[in-house]
Amino acid sequence: MVQPRWPVLGSAGTSASRRRILCPVSRVGLVLGGGGITGAAFQFGALLALQLATGWDPNSADVVVGTSCGALTGAMVRGDKLSLETFVGSATTRSEVATELHGRVFQRSRPSGLIRWVRHGVVPGLRRPDLSLVLGSPALYSTIGLARWIDDALGPAATSWPDRPTVVVAYDVAARKRVPFGTEAAPPAQIRNAVAASAAVPGIFQPVLIRDRWYADGGLASGTSVDLVLGSDSPLDLVIVIAPLAAAERRPGARFYEDIFDRFGRTALEAEVTLVNRQWPQTDVLILRPDYRVLAVARPNPMSSDAAMPVFLRTLRSMKQELAAPATWSVLARHLAGSDGLGRRTPSIPQ
Repeated sequence: MVQPRWPVLGSAGTSASRRRILCPVSRVGLVLGGGGITGAAFQFGALLALQLATGWDPNSADVVVGTSCGALTGAMVRGDKLSLETFVGSATTRSEVATELHGRVFQRSRPSGLIRWVRHGVVPGLRRPDLSLVLGSPALYSTIGLARWIDDALGPAATSWPDRPTVVVAYDVAARKRVPFGTEAAPPAQIRNAVAASAAVPGIFQPVLIRDRWYADGGLASGTSVDLVLGSDSPLDLVIVIAPLAAAERRPGARFYEDIFDRFGRTALEAEVTLVNRQWPQTDVLILRPDYRVLAVARPNPMSSDAAMPVFLRTLRSMKQELAAPATWSVLARHLAGSDGLGRRTPSIPQ
């Protein structure tokens, strides 16, 4: 598979994140998968826990790939806005957080696009029934709230593109294919619009129009798109994948569709990681997934704003154990923790 190359997107050497990296040792890729509102809560919690445990700034990643909620998280990472305040605003209680998130995400719209849906979703779906049957369908909500969220967090940067390699994965409704915005294989776009398109879950959100083409949730192609890191001009040393919808084991008492989504996510993720391992055999791949404690509140409804804060808090607790596990910490110790000035990593195992 030939991967799209990343274009030069500006002078990365002047960015604040570059100035903070005094002694880079490892080249790191960060891949943020889809997973709804609870998936974003899991990613914020996992990244903040990773930062606390190692001192590593996620914005120093050499490339960020984001899909659906991972596109939103990735935009916040690149904008140096990875914080609890960015996620919950001024809310201080669980109910206030739920109200804040619901207002941001679920902006009512007038359902439209019936002809588009019939042409690009229904007709092809009748020939080969799958999830894309609802591709481009009219929906009650628009992604304008998500775009405004990016506007509020990033300011003027929301209408441009990050100056370091950043990929936002969406799905072209008419062409029925993955489109990696931020690469040579996609048209230019504002980060706010690309994120909105990437998160446009069919049946819930209206598709997003960018340069005369309609785009929907990038998760229709893959929940993670890890293989896109291969577009880098040189191999990465570590690829961190945060995959909310690729749980390793079935949760006791899970609804039947939970396992379907997880199996789909795991299958795509495993194939993509195999491709990375084959082309970059020296690259470490670290996958962070929600455990049973997180899944208990993140499921059965990934779009639940009520579950966001419980997921975030449980993620912090579960990541304390996950990151300290010998197999995980040995990888982090090689690549992420602080340097002793001689090019050697000198982390402290989190307590």
